Amino acid sequence: MTEKRIAIFDTTLRDGEQSPGCSMYLEEKISMARQLERLGVDVIEAGFPFASEGDFRSVVAVANECRETTIAGLCRTVASDIHRAAEALKTAKRSRIHTFVATSDIHLEYKLKKSRAEVVDMAASAVKLASENADEVEFSAEDATRSDVDFLCEVFSAAVESGAKVLNVPDTVGYTLPSEYANLIATVKERVVGDKDVAISVHCHNDLGLAVANSLAAVEAGASQVECTVNGIGERAGNASLEELIMAIAVRSDKMPYRSNIDTTQLYPASQLLSSIVSFGVQPNKAIVGRNAFAHEAGIHQHGVLSNPLCYEIMTPESVGVPKNSIVLGKHSGRHALESRYQALGFDLNDAQIAEIYPRFVALADRKKNVYDQDLLALAPVRNPTAIAA
Repeated sequence: MTEKRIAIFDTTLRDGEQSPGCSMYLEEKISMARQLERLGVDVIEAGFPFASEGDFRSVVAVANECRETTIAGLCRTVASDIHRAAEALKTAKRSRIHTFVATSDIHLEYKLKKSRAEVVDMAASAVKLASENADEVEFSAEDATRSDVDFLCEVFSAAVESGAKVLNVPDTVGYTLPSEYANLIATVKERVVGDKDVAISVHCHNDLGLAVANSLAAVEAGASQVECTVNGIGERAGNASLEELIMAIAVRSDKMPYRSNIDTTQLYPASQLLSSIVSFGVQPNKAIVGRNAFAHEAGIHQHGVLSNPLCYEIMTPESVGVPKNSIVLGKHSGRHALESRYQALGFDLNDAQIAEIYPRFVALADRKKNVYDQDLLALAPVRNPTAIAA
């Protein structure tokens, strides 16, 4: 089976930064951009140059710093936005202007106050101007999943005729379901793209917790670029999580024969760096990069993992850059985990000693949420581990 190449468009520095509490200083953006380049993303969306002087400087700085990755700047379908983005991107080794306009009737009526015909003209004019000012142009139809399909295809066709090389079909409000999103992508591919040298991109929000599932469904239906963020940060409930998307493809390659340029061992370092920059980390049970993603407390699980990690781990911690799995000792832990932890501390206890310690360990664990190494030392029958080892 031939593997399909998937481009990863990272918008941590743009959409991700729009999360409350996730603003980044210039040096922090540069540091994160360097890590994204080490990670192997194909495109870094570095900011919205017209939005603020700070965003403009950020795009300039990232364009100067990252020479192996395409650098994108976001802009509305407005000439002043496009010129500002072009100015910010002029030193990029490979530049992309990413321009967007809403296409759903609710946005046209209440936000843009434009007719459908006016929006088609706006899209075509903006893409044409952007094409004259960047190496490539991506066009996004904001709120695509709540747009009339015929009108959506009309706008996309106008963008392609004007020079767009990437068409983005955003689920801006996290509304769609995987099956209907796949149908939409297939429709755009059939009615707009055909055999043209134009890529379909997807940008999914996580309001219903479906951003990664929707992205994968879209790839299966014909999309070849996925827009995502480290730790899934972004507007409201966030964007599709880069690490979840990549590892879903890696672990289930039997069903998803896709490949990307991502170095998976850089996923955890990227997550940790971002957490250190913004004002909050990921929740402990976050898939792939959460503190508990490779932690096991239940005795049955601990026994299985100690016997063979594949019993309860579908990927190795090392594969995503986590140093090792974690056996958390608590009231649900079993004798195998307790014995293993004592061995790590230098104690070689026999079955009788473990049998004697275990009830006291469980009683202590009932009173404490976690049992730490100093607690185990206090419970040990012999305090000097080297004496036991001898």
